[in-house]
Amino acid sequence: MHSSNRFASWRQRISPGSAEAYALATLLVVAASLVRWGLSFISDEIFLFAAFYPAILFATYIGGLGVGIFAALLGAVIALWAFMPHPLTSGLEIKLVAYVFASSLITWGAEHYRKLRKSLEDEEKFRNLAVEELAHRLKNKLATIQSIISFQLRDEPPLRDRILSRLNALSATDDLIMAAQGKGARISDILAAELAPYDVSRASVSGPDCQLPPKLALTMTLLIHELATNAAKYGALSGSHGKLSIGWSLSGTRLKLEWREM
Repeated sequence: MHSSNRFASWRQRISPGSAEAYALATLLVVAASLVRWGLSFISDEIFLFAAFYPAILFATYIGGLGVGIFAALLGAVIALWAFMPHPLTSGLEIKLVAYVFASSLITWGAEHYRKLRKSLEDEEKFRNLAVEELAHRLKNKLATIQSIISFQLRDEPPLRDRILSRLNALSATDDLIMAAQGKGARISDILAAELAPYDVSRASVSGPDCQLPPKLALTMTLLIHELATNAAKYGALSGSHGKLSIGWSLSGTRLKLEWREM
């Protein structure tokens, strides 16, 4: 996985059709020529052009169609100049036609795949940008709502504080959902966010790692927030020796959460 990521990062640094792409294509063809030279000790008849196909493939994938055609032409010139058998054998024209046909298929296929991958990468970047913009706007709206509530309920501090604490809990879960690119949030992360204001050493948390969809994650957040608030006011967390035991289990599509205060 790490090697493929490094290759993708290195590939993105080379612009299609650039001088670097043509230089890379030349290096690939030279490497293929060395391989072809080694294969000449086995047979001159079979491997006249075959060693150049991988160079054409990678040159097209990295540098684009023009670079791939350049690699195919350069490979043909080197093969005919350096490795063509002497005296000439019959069937050379057929081998050359086969090379042109195979190279055309390789360059077309690699270019099609390169464009498709580029399109998917662009879509992914746009989606990430949209998610980040949505998260920014939601935070601004939430800040506005909190300001309105604080002003309207300034004479009722208990009610104001309860509403604001719930909004803050939902905001924390929204951050978790956005961090997961809108895929939801893990229940362990929700518990960690809600129990963070308290002494977490007094809480025992256990259960399978599971990702909750966005709507269920928000509902679970409100539920855990109320349980934690009640525990802090009236239950295990209101004293100095109380403890929490929180566990959950999955059975098919059913999630069971067990909250114990001791």
